[in-house]
Amino acid sequence: MRISMKWAAFIALLMALTSLGQDAGQQGQQKDQQGEIPTFRKNVNVVNVFFTVRDHHGALLPNLTKDDFEVMENGKPQTIKYFAAETNLPLTLGVLIDSSLSMKQMLEEEQVVGADFLHRVITERDLAFVISFDISVDLLQDLTSDSHLLRDGLNQAHINTSTSSGGIPGLGQGPIPISHPAGTLLYDAVYLAADEILGKQVGRKALILLTDGNDEGSKLKLRDAIEAAQKADAICYVLLLHDPAYGPPGASEMRQLTEQTGGRVIEVNNPKKISDAFNQISNELRSQYSLGYSPDDARRDGSFRKIEVKSKSGNKVQARKGYYAPTS
Repeated sequence: MRISMKWAAFIALLMALTSLGQDAGQQGQQKDQQGEIPTFRKNVNVVNVFFTVRDHHGALLPNLTKDDFEVMENGKPQTIKYFAAETNLPLTLGVLIDSSLSMKQMLEEEQVVGADFLHRVITERDLAFVISFDISVDLLQDLTSDSHLLRDGLNQAHINTSTSSGGIPGLGQGPIPISHPAGTLLYDAVYLAADEILGKQVGRKALILLTDGNDEGSKLKLRDAIEAAQKADAICYVLLLHDPAYGPPGASEMRQLTEQTGGRVIEVNNPKKISDAFNQISNELRSQYSLGYSPDDARRDGSFRKIEVKSKSGNKVQARKGYYAPTS
C-alpha cells in the first residue's frame, strides 16, 4: 500500500508540473526580469557574487536594492537578474588557526573567543569546520553545526614545532613534505580548506584565518591558495595577529588573499582585541547581499573573468575580484 501511494503521489506531481509547464515560459520570463523568481534554463551559467556595502564613514549599509548597483565582467556591463539580502542564507564557515611557534602567546585567547564566535554565528542550518596549521595541516573538526564539537576542535589546537608531514587526513590530499622544523603551512591550509571542503559545498562560504600571515614551508604558493578560494567561491577574512618577537607580519600577502576573494584583513595588535575582530566579521556576514547574472561571454573555457560590483551612489563595495569560468 505504501508503494502504491508513493507512485500515486509521484504521478500527481508529474501531472501538476506538466500543467504548470504550459505557461511557465511566459510567466517565468516576466518574473525573472523582475528579479523575483529564478527559473531554470539549460546550459546557462549564473555567476553569484556575495558582497557588503559601506558608506563613506565605514558603516555597513542595509536595505539597498538591485537598482543601487551595477556589475561589470572584464569591463563590460552585465544584467543583474537576481538580487537579495542574504542574512538568513545558510553559511559554511572554516576557521583556520595558526598554531606555529609565533602564535604561542595568543593561541589560548584565539580558542576561547573563536568558540564563542562560532556559538553565536553558526545555526542549525549552517556548517563549520576547524583546521590548525603549523608544520602540518590538521583537520581538528569536520563539518558540523554542533557548537560543542567545534569548541572541542578548537581546543585541540596546540603549538607544534616538531618535524612532521602534513596534509588533511581523509580528504584525499597526500602528505606534504616538510623540511623546516618551524614551518607554517599557511598557503597549503587555505588551499586544502577551499579545494577539499568548501569546493564541495553550495551557498555562502567563508574562511577565517587567525595568523601573523607568514608562510614558511608550504608546498603551494599564495597564488594557488587564492585560486582555490576563488574557485570555491569562498570569502577569506584574516585576523592578523602579531607578536613582535617573531618579526613583522605578512600583511601584504594577506591583503592580496582577502581583497581577491571579497574579504578583508583586520589587524589585531592585542590578544584582548580578538573578540572585537570576530564581532566585525559577524556583523559583515549578517549584512551581505548577493547578486546573480548570466555573463554575456558564455564560453566554458575555464578562464579567469574579472568582476567589479559598483555602487551607483559611490559607496564602498567589498566583493571578490573575479571568478573562473566553467569548463566544458
